[in-house]
Amino acid sequence: MKSHSTLVAATILSLTLAACGDNAQLSDQQSTGPNPQIPQPITSLIPTVNIAGVSSWPEGAKPQAAAGLSVNAFAKGLDHPRWIYVLPNGDVLVAESNKPKKEKTEFSVRGWVMGIVQGWAGAGVESRNRITLLRDANGDGVAEVKTDFITGLHSPFGMALVGDQLYVANTDAVIRFPYKDGETKISSAGEKIADLPGGPINHHWTKNIIASKDGTKLYATSGSNSNVAENGLEAEENRAAILEIDIATGSTRLFASGLRNPNGLGWEPTTGALWTVVNERDELGSDLVPDYLTSVQDGGFYGWPFSYWGKHVDTRVKPPKPEMVAKAIVPDYALGNHVAPLGLTFAQSTEGNTANLPAPFTAGAFIGNHGSWNRKPRSGYAVVFVPFTDGKPSQHPPINVLTGFIGADDKAQGRPVGVTIGKDGALLVADDVGNTIWRVTGAARSAQQ
Repeated sequence: MKSHSTLVAATILSLTLAACGDNAQLSDQQSTGPNPQIPQPITSLIPTVNIAGVSSWPEGAKPQAAAGLSVNAFAKGLDHPRWIYVLPNGDVLVAESNKPKKEKTEFSVRGWVMGIVQGWAGAGVESRNRITLLRDANGDGVAEVKTDFITGLHSPFGMALVGDQLYVANTDAVIRFPYKDGETKISSAGEKIADLPGGPINHHWTKNIIASKDGTKLYATSGSNSNVAENGLEAEENRAAILEIDIATGSTRLFASGLRNPNGLGWEPTTGALWTVVNERDELGSDLVPDYLTSVQDGGFYGWPFSYWGKHVDTRVKPPKPEMVAKAIVPDYALGNHVAPLGLTFAQSTEGNTANLPAPFTAGAFIGNHGSWNRKPRSGYAVVFVPFTDGKPSQHPPINVLTGFIGADDKAQGRPVGVTIGKDGALLVADDVGNTIWRVTGAARSAQQ
């Protein structure tokens, strides 16, 4: 139970923060697409804070699906489900995870404030450190089997099966486990194949992985260790990056950099290019900076921390590096300011499953927008779809797939994270506050089940 002094402090802080900060002036349409508007930054001593407190889904409640779609709970009663991976036999793996326990560091007001804010948002729960297996054996769209598949992990997130080896991205390393088709538990000890950036700060702890098409490489996301390098560039080695790991040797190289906090990864089915979604920097106002979806070039640099959306210089970063700004690649598609995109899957997923959903959800990317804290009004808290043509995003704003995660009490009933396509073609969505895996199908198909 919280102490009286903590509750008083939190109340005073919430009232103070509620009175501070700017309001967005740009519309959603102006902040999304290939050419978003980039206004002048707004800075203040106390940044805009506008995050939804957490509640839970009332009995029988669920997100609102777009016209032509239907949603049901595939599995309930999970413990902070963050990421989903579908095995070839249709079994669904769920990483039940949260940030690792923080090592003691020097006290800072900003860190104290962020700790309280994360608690409001439901991010303060202890990590379960396991992967759970879900199985829908009778095909009714609801998992009737739920087992502890792998336990004793360290803030796990991404997963990838290559042959008969299952790779799991802990917060500080990639671990390999032997896998047999149909098994519901792995008891063998994992083998570490490569380290990932961890350490005492570990500001962005989630590490995702995806396998190359030939199964020889893994690509791992590694978020920054700060907002804009305020902890020093020496703390950012192999961070704000996508790393390439050779599976045979475990050797690691920097594949792409300047990506503040990349999470979801996907191979675009038309071109075969690697794409990611990225959480951009905070504390420049409600209208900056657009989070984005982008293709990832080998050796490409995307600006962080020195610039954003190409060559817009962030003057907070000292010393400036104009030579790095000159190299910055403009992302492909803005998703909006402070929407916090985490999940990404294409209508044809990495596992080869194709979404069995009606138009306009047939070619493009599904994205789980977790919802952020640094904007008024709030943004994110939705699953959206970006249509693609010839391997590139369209000019239009994202299309809502699932909404209604903010309840009538103005609290978050749920927050979407990982998204993927099930073997049956349904879209699966991890909800880490609602502790549910949602399943989205075409309305006509759902009615036939």
